[in-house]
Amino acid sequence: MLDIQLLRSDPAGVATRLAMRGSTFDVDAFQRLEAERKDIQTRTQELQARRNTASRQIGAAKAKGEDTAGLMREVASWGEELASLEQLLGGVQERLREMLLAMPNVPHASVPPGRSDADNVEIRCWGTPRKFDFKPRDHVDVGAAVAGLEFEISAKLSGTRFYTLRGAVARLHRALSQFMLDTHVVEHGYTEVYVPYIVNAATLTGTGQLPKFEEDLFWVTKGGAPDDARMYLIPTAEVSVTNFVRDEIVPLDQLPMKLTAHTPSFRSEAGSYGKDTRGMIRVHQFDKVELVQIVQPAKSYEALEELIGHAETILKKLDLPYRVMILCTSDTSFASAKTYDIEVWLPGQEKYREISSCSNCEAFQARRMQARFRNAQGKPELVHTLNGSGLAIGRTLVAVLENYQRADGGVDVPAVLQPYMGGAKVIPPAER
Repeated sequence: MLDIQLLRSDPAGVATRLAMRGSTFDVDAFQRLEAERKDIQTRTQELQARRNTASRQIGAAKAKGEDTAGLMREVASWGEELASLEQLLGGVQERLREMLLAMPNVPHASVPPGRSDADNVEIRCWGTPRKFDFKPRDHVDVGAAVAGLEFEISAKLSGTRFYTLRGAVARLHRALSQFMLDTHVVEHGYTEVYVPYIVNAATLTGTGQLPKFEEDLFWVTKGGAPDDARMYLIPTAEVSVTNFVRDEIVPLDQLPMKLTAHTPSFRSEAGSYGKDTRGMIRVHQFDKVELVQIVQPAKSYEALEELIGHAETILKKLDLPYRVMILCTSDTSFASAKTYDIEVWLPGQEKYREISSCSNCEAFQARRMQARFRNAQGKPELVHTLNGSGLAIGRTLVAVLENYQRADGGVDVPAVLQPYMGGAKVIPPAER
């Protein structure tokens, strides 16, 4: 949520910055609501002042034994008018809140302008794509060759855009999650947490998924409960973990908070049908190791560079070629002021594909959550929140299967994962 004081002081400037990301801020509608709010508050203050004056007059008249019935009736009528004004003010403030909740974050000055992902900018590239002496297959064919990746069973159980893992590939998936968590906890100083996968609407509102992106979410209700009692499956552990500080004032000495969690992620992929329908790239359920940092505002961009470095470390240890992109204004996510994407090389597709997004949301989520810390002067101040994938486990599995495939149909196990695989160095092809 944007700072309403910023909207009041520089609405045209905010509109210009939001237009860079393809979003429209209706300045006239905002200013009409503001004018209505000010009018109601002015009338309320004037009426309260008149009532206070009359109350003193009533007290003085009673002391003199004078009749106060008429004045008391007038004061009582003012009470009814004040209640009506309070109700009107509540309605205006709710409309202002709805407007603010629908507005995305403003992009940081360092974010490149652009109209689509074609305008994202590569800032660095690591590793050299492997040259194969055979035509590399995509992960669907590699997974089938080792009898570890299936779609027929998951389609029977759940429908399309789900997958099933079996045997050594299922263990490789688990090995990736353990390896990522161990790296982030031991080497990068994160605290591992386990969080709910089902959350309430307030939690998703805090991180920005609601109300704007409800169609992208899966929701559930308890047996017999009405729809308005719905709960939501998390689209990312960012939702649960970031909300740890909702409605909290964090002591300064507890910052930065660095938390990591391995959870499933559930996304309906609304509006994406027809895209990436083959394989594991765009699915309704996938696992992810998430990184969240809660920091002082002055240190949040330093933390963003640290965060992207932590995600890159996983790919370097796996020896998977990748590039880092800074997203342009129109491709930056709703809650983010600045986002880096990491794209891993997939030889089966002969292209780089996103495997992690690392974002600085500045105070956007904190303002929605009322998440604060006490600064050096002891005054409450909004924290800055950051999040990133460290990494998406399903897509990392895709990258391993494609980059480590063998001519005989098997898959080499990356050296860093072998201890998690019982020492196995190869996943052999299935017997035919």
